[in-house]
Amino acid sequence: MGKLRAKSDYESLRNARIVENQARLASLGVHKTISDLRSIVSSAKPKVRKWQKKDNVITPVRRSTRFKGTPLSSSLASNSLRRSNRLRGKAIDFEEREEGTDSYSSEGKEKRPANAPLVTIDDASLQLSPEDSSRRCNRKEGRGSVYNSICGICCHFCRQKTLCAENDCKRCGNLDVNQPCIGKTDCSVCHSSNGVLCRACLKIRYGEELEEVRENKEWMCPHCIEEKGINPYWICNSSGVGIQIGCASADG
Repeated sequence: MGKLRAKSDYESLRNARIVENQARLASLGVHKTISDLRSIVSSAKPKVRKWQKKDNVITPVRRSTRFKGTPLSSSLASNSLRRSNRLRGKAIDFEEREEGTDSYSSEGKEKRPANAPLVTIDDASLQLSPEDSSRRCNRKEGRGSVYNSICGICCHFCRQKTLCAENDCKRCGNLDVNQPCIGKTDCSVCHSSNGVLCRACLKIRYGEELEEVRENKEWMCPHCIEEKGINPYWICNSSGVGIQIGCASADG
């Protein structure tokens, strides 16, 4: 009985405090404010922005003559396409060029070998440091490690525009642009960049020695050989050794 009586006293005291707190909140107007806020929030709707079409009156509409339907004049049609004289069918008169330029001289009209391209440069810019000269001679059997954008000739495969490592090459040793590079091959048929191969690429891909190619004046590049329908025995089209030619040769 004592526990039930204590519990009833606690409940009555609790209910009395709840009633007192509710009366205090009602006197402050809290319940009314909350209800008003809820009604405002529930009734408010987002304002939809009216879409307006933008009228570009300042700049006129730019349309091509093809859409307008108006034909082009002959002069405008010829100037609209920027084409070279070769595509227009006009022959280039080399005699009208300025005299004294090396690129259009009497020597320039002749077809030069691919390992001796015509270069117009200033002699003062041709200077090879002793460090580069020693580095060039150290790579006897390689592709060359000294890059030179003027005298260097780009190999067709490795794409390295470096000086060759041949000791008796006047072009790479003395930087004489009028001399051919004996460290690069030259096709006797096309004389193009397709036939320019360095010593390493010639040996690894085709198993040929540069000295033999240099002595053979009728040597043809692989592109010209394939165009003629010849199917020679090459390392690159007989077995997939590639750059592992050294290991393959050692293993027999």
